[in-house]
Formats: sequence, C-alpha cells, structure tokens
Amino acid sequence: MTLILGLEGTAWNLSAAVVSEEKAIYDAESTYKPLHGGIHPREAAQHHASELKSVVSQAVKGIEAEGYSLENIDAIAFSQGPGMGPCLRTVATAARALSISLKIPLIGVNHCIAHIEIGGWRCGVKDPVVLYVSGANSQVLVYRSRKYRILGETLDIGIGNALDKFARHLGLSHPGGPKIEELAAKGTKYVYMPYVVKGMDLSFSGLSTAAKDAFTSHKHKKEDICYSFQETAFAMLTETTERAMAHRCKDEMLLAGGVGANRRLQQMLRTMCQDRGASFYVPETEYLRDNGTMIAYLGLLMYKSGNTTPIEESTVNPNFRPDEVEVTWRD
Repeated sequence: MTLILGLEGTAWNLSAAVVSEEKAIYDAESTYKPLHGGIHPREAAQHHASELKSVVSQAVKGIEAEGYSLENIDAIAFSQGPGMGPCLRTVATAARALSISLKIPLIGVNHCIAHIEIGGWRCGVKDPVVLYVSGANSQVLVYRSRKYRILGETLDIGIGNALDKFARHLGLSHPGGPKIEELAAKGTKYVYMPYVVKGMDLSFSGLSTAAKDAFTSHKHKKEDICYSFQETAFAMLTETTERAMAHRCKDEMLLAGGVGANRRLQQMLRTMCQDRGASFYVPETEYLRDNGTMIAYLGLLMYKSGNTTPIEESTVNPNFRPDEVEVTWRD
C-alpha cells in the first residue's frame, strides 16, 4: 500500500491529508478568515506558517488512529501552483523540510489538475469534459495526448473572484459566493447583465461591474441583482461546456472547483447534460473546495508513475497552467 501526505495552501485554506490507493484516510485543515475585504496574501501566508505544525500533527494523529504512522508515508505532495505566491512559498518550504527530514520523495502538483483528478476518483468518471471553476480560474478542459487541453477559459477574472468582488460591494464578508447564492434564491426579476462569450472564452469583469452599477443605482433589489448575476454567468459557463462536449463528442461532464458547490450551477449543467443524453458528475462538496486530499491523491498518481520533483526543481509557480503539465499517470 502506498501512502502520500499532501499539503494544500494556495489561498485561504490550509490542509494536510493522507491518502492510499483505496481511500482518503485523514484530512486536517485550518482556514484563514480575513477581518475585512478579500484574501490578503501576506496575512494568509502568516496564518499558514503559524498553523502548519498543528495541521500536519493532526493529520499524523489521524492516520495513527487508523493503524499507520509517519514512517509509512512514501512521499510528500504539495501545491506548486497556481495560487498566491506568499502562500505557495510557505507551504512549499514545509513540504521540502518534511521530504528532507523523512528522506522521502517530494512531489509538486498542479492545483487545478488536483481538483480534476479528485473529482474523477470520487465520481468514477474517466474521460469527461471538465468545467473547472474556482476563485481565480474558469476553464473548460479535456484530456488528450498526455495533456489536459484548455478548450475555453476566462479572459479576465475567474467566476469565483467576480462573485466575491460583487459580494464585497454589497458589504458581505468573504467568501462571498455562498452568500450571493442565498440572496439569488430569493430573486424573482431578471435585471439585464452583459453576456460575454467569445468563441469558447468568457469574460466576467463587465458582468461584475454591471452588477455593482445596478446595485448603486438603487433601482433594483439586491436579491434580483444576485439572481441575474448568477443566471447570466452560469448560462455562459453552461454554453461553453456544452459546445466543448459537442466538439469532442463526449457524453460525460465533470464539475470541479469551489464554485462547483453552487446548487444553481449544478442544476443548469445537469439539465444541459440530460438534454444531451449525457451523464453529469460532481463530487462531494468537501472535495470541491481546496483540500489536502486532492493534492495527496494527485501526488499518489504521479508517484506511482515515477513522477517526482527534485528539490532544486520545486520552485513554486503562481501562474502554473494545467496545460503545462505532462500527464504521466494516464495512457
């Protein structure tokens, strides 16, 4: 049995988890909560630095309760990017220290692909079109020839950041997405919003600005604005995802990333798949948000394919794109 310890800390959630081929054994976490505004990278990194020892210790105690020990760990996996530079560097430093002290391999993984692979593992789907939506990322991907190919993506900000920006304008605390979802569920009137799809790519910055202007004008209820924001943004995402499925002749679709927890987005994608006679998959909410289990699981796949990271090549990359990664663990 192979055991991998994974460390996640690209943004506001710090997590340490251990997985085997059969299951996720234990996941410990500590979340940075900004006092105001959005995520402050330096403050988030300071939180991670202060909590790392405790979180890793919790994970070790968790696997000890399952009959394993630190000596059973075969490798250390960590998020090499994308993410916030200060946060990435803090967690990478801890991963290197563990790798050196335990004398086991280090594995730098792509955070985006970790979201995809954990979703595929939990849902039992092998070759879907993937819609990956998080704070900074909004991408439609498909696997082909040892790479995850990006068929379409945001041209400016990710849908998660767009939702959070508008939430802050409403005076809501971080994270704003779930709060927007709650307000949107009470909306009944559609307010015009710019629908920007350019081929397979999308733009959310104008949508965010339009929502702010609609709220500032005092002509519309905030519930209706939130409803309209979601309906427009999610229709854009659903359109590009469906076009990718048609282009690649796929009958499976996987939703990944933190924004994937939004029930309205899930509903729209599920309806689209049903209309196409396709299957829709989404993992449990705990595996949609950033978590150490997904880092450990991708580390496991890479480790078993002989793909590890020398210390001198473990520099973090805040702009690490998923289509830069050679997929060594798939045929």
